[in-house]
Amino acid sequence: MNEAIRKLEPTAMWNNFADLNAVPRPSKKEERVIAFAKAFGEKLNLPTYVDEVGNVIIKKPATKGMEDRVTVVLQSHLDMVHQKNAATHFDFNTQGIEMIVDGDWVKANGTTLGADNGIGVASIMALLESTTIPHPAIEALFTIDEETGMTGALALKGGLLDGKIMLNLDTEDDNELTIGCAGGIDVTASGKYNPEVPKHSSAFRITVKGLTGGHSGMDIHRGRGNANKIMNRLLLGLSKDLQIEIASIDGGSLRNAIPRESVAIITASDAAVLKNQVQSFESIIKEEYSTTDPKLEVTVESADVPAQVLSKEFSYKLLRSVYACPYGIYRMSPDIAGLVQTSNNVARVIVKEGAYQIQCLTRSSVNTEKTDLQLAITSAFELLGADVTATGSYPGWTPKPSSPIVKLMSDLYKERYNEEAKVSACHAGLECGILGTNYPDMQMISFGPNIRGAHSPDETVQISSVQKYWGFLLETLARIPKK
Repeated sequence: MNEAIRKLEPTAMWNNFADLNAVPRPSKKEERVIAFAKAFGEKLNLPTYVDEVGNVIIKKPATKGMEDRVTVVLQSHLDMVHQKNAATHFDFNTQGIEMIVDGDWVKANGTTLGADNGIGVASIMALLESTTIPHPAIEALFTIDEETGMTGALALKGGLLDGKIMLNLDTEDDNELTIGCAGGIDVTASGKYNPEVPKHSSAFRITVKGLTGGHSGMDIHRGRGNANKIMNRLLLGLSKDLQIEIASIDGGSLRNAIPRESVAIITASDAAVLKNQVQSFESIIKEEYSTTDPKLEVTVESADVPAQVLSKEFSYKLLRSVYACPYGIYRMSPDIAGLVQTSNNVARVIVKEGAYQIQCLTRSSVNTEKTDLQLAITSAFELLGADVTATGSYPGWTPKPSSPIVKLMSDLYKERYNEEAKVSACHAGLECGILGTNYPDMQMISFGPNIRGAHSPDETVQISSVQKYWGFLLETLARIPKK
């Protein structure tokens, strides 16, 4: 299945992508991919260093005639988001990604593809092993754990890199040059409750599924449904019109992915009324999300009667707290047209066996506004009696549009493609802002090929766009200025 990938152009990059995707590389479990990257550098006899947390740095001298150019840091992250369709049987801890060529696109067989940020990693690998591509001195920086906290970037020490320009290869539109991004913080509400014995003898499994999902930064403005919020809306509506008891809720998966599925086990006093209510709700919600989530489904089926359920009082408080928690855009930027300034993703809701946890990822390019939204979320859950923590805070990346690398690449883009590049900031979290704290004088810019559906099983990367991006990358390296 993956052999077709190896025949694509540029073959050096695609072959490295195939090799990389054969290595399981979930966030926080990057031991194998760290060893893979380290072995790659050592095989090329290039200076290779693994820091205390697992970031890998490989340095390559300039090609002949370019020794007087500024040293460039090429940066991408090794980990990938692991998501799969419910019907897909796949073990991310042991299996390599199964890739498929579909016309002008590469996708995976029911899972995330890992083009985010595997295409960037593979591009750097191809440059490191090349003997024909002209380039200045290169410092390849492969960070770990970008997707679940950016702990690799946060832990990278100053003084390890000599480069004055950083090319971050983690943008998902080939006509964009990204020069700024949002910061973020994880807000988690958790606590205990006293379960009760169910009063009803009939139990049901309610499932919200088929949502589009996507990246909670790059796709948050698209208005896609959040399975956790939809399930909560349904359960609150049912509790008003019917006697139900909630046994468990399990929705979402990863902090930076818009939740696509949620499952709740409940008991109910009247099966016929319950099924009619769910069917009516499904019609309403499918109509509301017909454009953004055309495959949305809400199903109900019989289930085993649970041993424990939530009390009526606790259910009342929980459902209303989740209802009050913001999801989606909190504020658009008043200064940059079309840019989401602040948002929140209700990423994970899990309630079972006397304990609950609600995980949110709050993003903003304005730190004070990020703190304000964090307080709004905290307030909603403190009224429930939850213990609310804020962890993993990382800074945004302040745009510097007058930077020389921005001008160089903007001019080059117009020269090559006869149109202006879109120079902008993004709402996703990029590592540049964090890395800049220890390397404040380093010029930074981010770019990449067209990747769609990142952080979901619908993730694809465009073959022709990879070719465009690759040519742009090589020409950029050829034009890096003298020291």
